[in-house]
Amino acid sequence: MIDTSRGNNMKAIVDLFASIDNAIALFMKVAVSVMGIFVSFAMVVGIVSRALLGIQVFGLEELVLTAAMWLYMLGAGLASREKSHLSADFVEAFSSNETLHDVTRLIATVLSVVMAVFFVTWSYSLFAWGVEKGQVTPVFSIPQYISQGSLFVASILLFLYALRDLIHDAGKLFIKG
Repeated sequence: MIDTSRGNNMKAIVDLFASIDNAIALFMKVAVSVMGIFVSFAMVVGIVSRALLGIQVFGLEELVLTAAMWLYMLGAGLASREKSHLSADFVEAFSSNETLHDVTRLIATVLSVVMAVFFVTWSYSLFAWGVEKGQVTPVFSIPQYISQGSLFVASILLFLYALRDLIHDAGKLFIKG
């Protein structure tokens, strides 16, 4: 008799991670959409009020900066999740050898994981420094670490998705068939 409980447990874990990933992705998509609309609207309001009405809207730049930072960083996380970020797959243009493609993809993914570890470390240091210093924006007193936190969150997302890609690429190369 074949023991299928291990396979069922593994499938349940994979399904759990997929559900968590889908929930996070849904949250990011909604946040990116809302912030994109806000940044666009706020920029129009700022330009119209300043250029046409001669009125300065104080603090608008602070709100736009914070929203734009989160917009860009969550967008980078989504691009990494969906593998829609820029890549230079020039080896595939010069060779039709699938094994060579898999090896170069694995090397690129390993480098991505290593760089992501550095990004997590650096962005955490920036975020911790921001919390420690307690700097705030001049008009609304928004803590600077709120926008700096976007870098930390994005670097964690990039690391997790690079790790996912590493597992996939290594499996594709080493577990044929």
